[in-house]
Formats: sequence, C-alpha cells, structure tokens
Amino acid sequence: MTATSTRFKEAIARFDAANAADPNKEIFEGKEYTKEHLYAERMTTWLEKFEPNASEALQLAARAQHICRWKIPRSDYPMNRKGYNDWRTTLAKFHGDTAAAIMKEVGYDEAMCEKVKELLLKDRIKLADPDGQALEDVICLVFLAYYFIPFAPHYTEPKLIGIVQKTWKKMSERGHQAALELAPALPADLLAVVQKAISAA
Repeated sequence: MTATSTRFKEAIARFDAANAADPNKEIFEGKEYTKEHLYAERMTTWLEKFEPNASEALQLAARAQHICRWKIPRSDYPMNRKGYNDWRTTLAKFHGDTAAAIMKEVGYDEAMCEKVKELLLKDRIKLADPDGQALEDVICLVFLAYYFIPFAPHYTEPKLIGIVQKTWKKMSERGHQAALELAPALPADLLAVVQKAISAA
C-alpha cells in the first residue's frame, strides 16, 4: 500500500525533481524521460507488484535508489574491479545522504532518515532485514525487465552467465520466482544465458 502522508508525497516529489535534472535522456513507450527519473518510476512500479504492503521506508528507498547518479560517473574511477567497487560504495553513500537530506527538509525524523540510508547502503541486508532483501529483489527484477537486453551486447556469454549468477545469489526465493516469470519474455539467446546461469548456480 503506497504511503499517503503529506511528507511522503513531498519527499517523492523532491526526489523526482532532483532526478529531473539528469542530462541523460531515455525514450520509453514514445515518451522522453530523464534516465534516473524513469529508473525511479520503474523501481516504484516493481515494488508495488512485488511487495504491495511495503513499509514507508522501503518505498522511499526504492524511489531514491539511483537519485542523482549521474553526478558521480563511472569514468571518475579506474576501469578495473577495485575502481568499480569504490564507485559503487561512493554512490551508495551519496544516494543515502541525498535522500536523507531531502527527507529531513520535509519533516522526517532522524530514525526514518537513517533507515532509508541503511537500505540504500545495503546495511539492512547484513542485518537480515526483510526490507533490505525486498529492495535487492526489486533492483534485480528492474534490471532483468528493462536493462538486461541493452546491457548484454557489451559482454561475452561466459561473462553474462557470471553476472546473472551473481544477481541470482542476491535474490530471495520469492525473487527467483518473479524472475523466472519474467525470463520467457527475453530474446532466445538471453533466455538461454539465464537458463545456463541458473542451472550452474
């Protein structure tokens, strides 16, 4: 159930306004969006499907998952594994701090701001928090539904299999079932990659 408080609505509006400044554009179903605003809407849509009774903190974290991501480009870090990991760590903190600052502006208390920050930092997964796992599942489902097809041509099949396996390990059993329902809509070659990855996982 989507939260309805005034401060929740204002926080979402401000998250969206921040993402509206993204210089990167994407066309979806004939409409132009800024890239991160579209991603945020997809996160919300999938959260509503996957976890219709999501907590308010989880709804906020899902909407802010990539907030202002373009401000810290991958190219600012070395193009190796360490550079990638450092980039992801910096991004997670940036997203958490950005979301929390907006939330404070609209009246959220410190405890709620910290919960959302912990979700975006993935700290709630370490605590076996159901919200943390649900967020991870939704992130993976959004990737599979919208980003796997354009992502795939940049990698060899063995590399893709490895990426799918790593993604699979992050997901819950319920997440796996949702992903299996999505997979048949993939092109035949990518469906085969997913099947090989799962069978070898």
